[in-house]
Amino acid sequence: MVTDPPAPRKRADAERNKKALLDAAAAAFVESGVDVPVRDVAARAGVGVGTIYRHFPTRADLIVAVYRHQVEACAEAGPALLAAGPTPHAALAAWVNLFADFLVTKHGLAEALQSDNAAFATLHAYFLDRLLPVCADLLDAGVAAGQIIPGIDPLTLLRGIGNLCVGATDPRYDARLMITLVINGLRPEQN
Repeated sequence: MVTDPPAPRKRADAERNKKALLDAAAAAFVESGVDVPVRDVAARAGVGVGTIYRHFPTRADLIVAVYRHQVEACAEAGPALLAAGPTPHAALAAWVNLFADFLVTKHGLAEALQSDNAAFATLHAYFLDRLLPVCADLLDAGVAAGQIIPGIDPLTLLRGIGNLCVGATDPRYDARLMITLVINGLRPEQN
């Protein structure tokens, strides 16, 4: 009798631990910056410090993994929102808000990403490679449904949203209101 090896269960457990670790690290980076002690990240994730170092031998490895994890979550949300959303415009609006959340919360990563560390060199290209096509698909779906004006460049939209998020930490500034105005402005004129 042939039995399946238990490796897939271990792999699933390892992936869950890694995801919990990345989520905990992202939260810790937002709250305390990327120099937060590794033991604090481990405590948040409910894992031992050794588990962190087993997955991410250096702090730079952890920072890169957190950034990529957050980009992937944002990229995966686009098609899901489009499939589940009531309209393509609503899906785009929801996705842009997730994108804005990513931008606002990554401020803890921004300083590290600006460093000379070679581990961070490819992250901006990765960000664009993963998120521009998602934005383009959402825009195209909205145009096809007659809910979004044609000709909106995805890079221009993402940069614009990014620029609106720059002052989001100032309580006197309402980035969400500005983002809503931009998204609403993508609708074709109604006669």
